Amino acid sequence: MLRVENIVKYYGENKAVDHLSFEVENGEIFGLLGENGAGKTTTFRIIMGLLEASSGDVFLDGKKIDYSVTDQIGYVTEERSLLTKMTVKEQIIFYGVLKGMKEEDILEELKKWLKEFQIEGYENRKIKELSKGNQQKIQFISAVIHHPKLLILDEPFTGLDPINVELMKKAIYRLQKEGCSIIFSSHQMEHIENFCEKLIILVKGKAIVDGYVGDIKKEYKKKNIVLRGENLPIDAIEKIPGVISVSKKNNEYELKISEESVASKVFAKIKNKKITKYDVTEPTLNEIFIEKVGGVHE
Repeated sequence: MLRVENIVKYYGENKAVDHLSFEVENGEIFGLLGENGAGKTTTFRIIMGLLEASSGDVFLDGKKIDYSVTDQIGYVTEERSLLTKMTVKEQIIFYGVLKGMKEEDILEELKKWLKEFQIEGYENRKIKELSKGNQQKIQFISAVIHHPKLLILDEPFTGLDPINVELMKKAIYRLQKEGCSIIFSSHQMEHIENFCEKLIILVKGKAIVDGYVGDIKKEYKKKNIVLRGENLPIDAIEKIPGVISVSKKNNEYELKISEESVASKVFAKIKNKKITKYDVTEPTLNEIFIEKVGGVHE
C-alpha cells in the first residue's frame, strides 16, 4: 500500500504541493487529476524519491520511500524517455538491470510482454524505427518489467489507437489483479471513470476534490436528462426553474438541471407526449472537473 502523508513542496516561495494526503491500497487504481502545473508531476517525483518534500512523508508497504524502496516502483511518463538508438531488447535490459534483475529473467519477461502487446519479433528493432504507439508499449514494458509494487501511469494511452488502448487496458487490469497499486493520471476523463474507484483533483497543489468517484458524483447536485420523443415542448422546458441548459444531439435532447428534484418538473411537462427515452443520469467526471477547476480560477 502507498501512503502519502501531508506532503508539502516549495520551489522558492511557490508552493507546488499543499498538504496533500492519500492512500492507494494494494490492487487499487487511484486517479490523480489536475491541469498542467497543478502539482501532479511534482507529487510523482516525491513519491519516487526523485525530489525531497519540504515536509511530509511517503510510505510504501509501511516503509518510508528512499533509494532502497524505489526499485519497487514503475513509472510511465507522459513524455517518452526511451533511448531511441537502442534496440527494444537493449532498452529493456538496460532498465531491468537498473532495477536489479538478471538478464535471463529480463529476456523471459520481455518475451511475454511482446506477445501480450502483439509485437512479437520486435526485440531487435531500434526504438526510433517503431511507430509512436509501439514506442508507448515499450515505454510501458520498461516500467513494469520488474513487477513493481507501485505503478505510476501518466497519460499511458498517448499515441495508441483504439485497438492498442484495449491491449493496454488489459495489461493494466492484469497488474491490478496481481496486487499492484496503481496511480493513474490522464486528461481523458472517460479513462479515469473506467479505471479509478477513488481520485483527487489538484488545483495549485491542493486537493479540491477527494474521495470515491461514486460519492463525488452523488454529492454533485447537478444532473443530466437525456430525452427523446415527438412534439416535445422545448420552449416550455427551458423556462422551468432549475433547467440550466437544453441542447440537441442528433435526435435527442440533453438537459442540464440544477438538482434531481427538477427532473419531476420536466417530466410533468412531457408526460402526455409520446416519449421514447427519458433518462436522468449522473454528471460526467469531465463536467465535474471543469466546474471545480474552473470555479477556482474565477
